[in-house]
Amino acid sequence: MIGIDTNVLVRFLVDDHPAQSEAAAAVFSSLTETAPGYITTVVWVETYWVLRQVLRSTPSHIYGWFTVLLDNPVIRSQDGHLIRRAIARARTGADFADSVIAETSTISGCTSVVTFDRKAARALGWQLLP
Repeated sequence: MIGIDTNVLVRFLVDDHPAQSEAAAAVFSSLTETAPGYITTVVWVETYWVLRQVLRSTPSHIYGWFTVLLDNPVIRSQDGHLIRRAIARARTGADFADSVIAETSTISGCTSVVTFDRKAARALGWQLLP
């Protein structure tokens, strides 16, 4: 199993840098079920941020890519079930990173999340601090 960094995943998904995108594609082509690629939770969040903020991809497009990766038998994911639930929450209007925080907090036994972020409080039912 090999870990996949954010920059490799982004290059693979968007094919925007000839040499690096080709190298990333070669890595993904080499993956097998017995020698899979591994994506950490941090890489999912960073990839979302880069795709959304820097490359201006739409959330639905990003969630589509993420779902394809999660369904791919040559990809393993840290907390894959959590990422799937975060995608489901985010599809209802919450921010993806906030959704990952919400899911992580729930799994860890938190009864609430406190925030100064009004949008996150509304979307996720968090406790808004004054």
